[in-house]
Amino acid sequence: MAAGTISIQNKRAKFEYEFIDKYEAGLQLLGTEVKSLRLGNASIAEAYCAFDDGELFLINAHIAEFKFGNINNHEPLRRRKLLLRKKELAKLEYKLKDKGLTIIPIRIFQSERGFAKIEIALAKGKKSFDKREDIKKRDVEREIARYK
Repeated sequence: MAAGTISIQNKRAKFEYEFIDKYEAGLQLLGTEVKSLRLGNASIAEAYCAFDDGELFLINAHIAEFKFGNINNHEPLRRRKLLLRKKELAKLEYKLKDKGLTIIPIRIFQSERGFAKIEIALAKGKKSFDKREDIKKRDVEREIARYK
């Protein structure tokens, strides 16, 4: 990974949720947030997305304060607006009306043009027996890989 590139992942999301649709969205950030992201000082493990007045927001994502920031530094847990097309927003809002669906962030990355982007997924929570099946599949695949 090159210096200054952004790569923050929600590793627990794949285990806890079953992904239905994935979307790539822009993030509306402040200057000190971008600098802190480039240093890798962020966590989206407890984050989720919610609609407010027809707009989608990233809630509870922790981006640490920039070490060299001044009085204009950002709040670590502030709500951040996600930038999607109107059709995508309408589609997501319609699908969220189904029971048990939620929107979760999967990873934050840097696009080719240098913008901070976030990959979000429309997801359904897994039951405990689904998680056990995933663990069994992973163990079987490891055993098969050992014998090859």
